[in-house]
Amino acid sequence: MRAVAEHKYKKSYYSKAIEWGKLITLTGSAQLLVQITGFLSGILVIRLLPTHEYALYTLANTMLGTMTILADGGISTGVMAQGGKVWQNPQQLGIVITTGLELRKKFAIGSLAIAVPLLLYLLRHHQASWLMAGLITASLIPAFLSALSGTLLETALKLRQDIAPLQKNHIHVNLGRLTLIGLTMFAFPWAFVAVLAGGLPQIWANLKLHRLSARYADLHQEPDPAVRKEILTFVSRILPGSIYYCLSGQLTLWLISSFGTTEAVAQVGAMSRLSLALVVVRVLFSTLTFPRFARLQHNARLLFSRYVQIQFMVTLLSTMILSIVWLFPSEVLWILGKNYTNLQDEVFLQIAGSCLGLISTISYGLYTSRGWAINPFVSIPLNVLSLVVGAFLFDVATLQGILLFNIFIAFIQVLINTIFSILKISQVKHT
Repeated sequence: MRAVAEHKYKKSYYSKAIEWGKLITLTGSAQLLVQITGFLSGILVIRLLPTHEYALYTLANTMLGTMTILADGGISTGVMAQGGKVWQNPQQLGIVITTGLELRKKFAIGSLAIAVPLLLYLLRHHQASWLMAGLITASLIPAFLSALSGTLLETALKLRQDIAPLQKNHIHVNLGRLTLIGLTMFAFPWAFVAVLAGGLPQIWANLKLHRLSARYADLHQEPDPAVRKEILTFVSRILPGSIYYCLSGQLTLWLISSFGTTEAVAQVGAMSRLSLALVVVRVLFSTLTFPRFARLQHNARLLFSRYVQIQFMVTLLSTMILSIVWLFPSEVLWILGKNYTNLQDEVFLQIAGSCLGLISTISYGLYTSRGWAINPFVSIPLNVLSLVVGAFLFDVATLQGILLFNIFIAFIQVLINTIFSILKISQVKHT
């Protein structure tokens, strides 16, 4: 009897190992292709746009991220948390997703009202004409609208771990972007053309995502008031933090665009493109681990074990990437072109801050996938305090100072998210 039990255990262990091996290989190889195409698109834009145009492009992309965060406000995380409870029921899962889509449309109006005037001001501050500022702002709309539904439509596929079609869709989007950028940048080296070329393929991808999600979720369901209330309860806890992260996450660029030069804005934007290697890790973990962590039994030992394993892997990968940049800074900067070859110290600081940001993001994604959220009356004062201390410690008017400031803030975020995760796990009953 014992031999039979041991045989079943070993069989289960090996089958799980094989399953994870296939998922990691599939997702990793697909994301590698996605990031290669995305990286090539970014390098084309960096090399073909004049420095001033690239600075405007950087400001527009930064604002796009801000707009998307504000329009989400924690909705996508709330949908994942609610969907994790009903992921095997197509009707209930469809209700959760359609309710999330309805909420996002309403949040989008407020996001646009805040972001558009601010973007116009920053573009004008960096010597963009009114015509160019208007064209850049208008070119953000396709990317912004498609981002509203894209992440929510992926929920059903992620919860069901149907990874292959999801990855194919990502590959097609990035190939489309690379093609459009390659066809337009040589003839029209303007920021608004680059922004528009980056956003249009996502519209087609969302149409395909809608069909793929329909396999597991009935998207013809009407939004449900009870589900809306559950999601909004989660949003009310996470929205203040989202607004803060929306500002602090892009604080490097906000500060350098306000106190620094247009050239410094372009330099920060160009170096941030090198952080795309970390996006592979982030997407890999968010696709494979967040949904599985959301589905884990309510057991403290199991949750803590998985949390530690995931964070150890992220830290190890981040260390490897940072070591490569430290050993070969000139070779890394060669990718960006001759305008950025003098940033050897700065590129190491940029990647160090990005690595810490990755560790913090993975920790944040793990605990929010369980429906946990830090009380904003605790997190925001702590983060504001860290900003004030960092502003006193580092000269935010210089490029090197702003990068050191970014590392300091990211390190504080790692501490806050890690401590909160461990505290929440320790409060779970051993069932």
